[in-house]
Amino acid sequence: MDDHGPGPEPDEGDEGSIVARAQDGDLAAFEHLVIAYQDRIFRLAYRMLNDRLDAEDVVQETLTSSWRSLPLLADVNAFGAWLYRLATNKCLDLLRRRSTHAETSTDPDELLGIGEHGFPQAPAGTDPADQAQWSAQQEGLAAVLNTLPPAQRACWLLREIHGRSYTEISDTLKISPTTVRGMLARARHHIAEGMGQWR
Repeated sequence: MDDHGPGPEPDEGDEGSIVARAQDGDLAAFEHLVIAYQDRIFRLAYRMLNDRLDAEDVVQETLTSSWRSLPLLADVNAFGAWLYRLATNKCLDLLRRRSTHAETSTDPDELLGIGEHGFPQAPAGTDPADQAQWSAQQEGLAAVLNTLPPAQRACWLLREIHGRSYTEISDTLKISPTTVRGMLARARHHIAEGMGQWR
């Protein structure tokens, strides 16, 4: 998996039928789902774990688990939310295993790749000075994000970067929607404070 740029958005009107075919063992249908979701799952895992190899492992484990468990998925239209839940929980499990010595990236060469691995790219045609400022902002955001507790980080990424609903985030993290809103508020406040210099 060398290219982690944005993958094609799944066709929401058609996705349920593709999932149903995959449930029946149609490998081409499952491959379509993999192409649609693998890059977004990678970006989530990369920003959660701050480690490229661990993120790639999470993507592989998530897709393998989803293929094995796909026949058990009751609602074919809930595939996306289900896949995000699998990936997020694998990330949180890995962070718990890391526990005492969380890894924080300080390698400038790795930080330069943050824009393409989790956050939007600078608009096309941006001049070099603006591009440099954009990259610095992305580095700052990544650094602030890494200071959040894992569950808060997951809440913020799922909502702000991946556009998941409060209900989906609640189901993913096994917390109430009210708790999700509280976590998001705290995460947004922390990020706003940390990014104050960029205002």
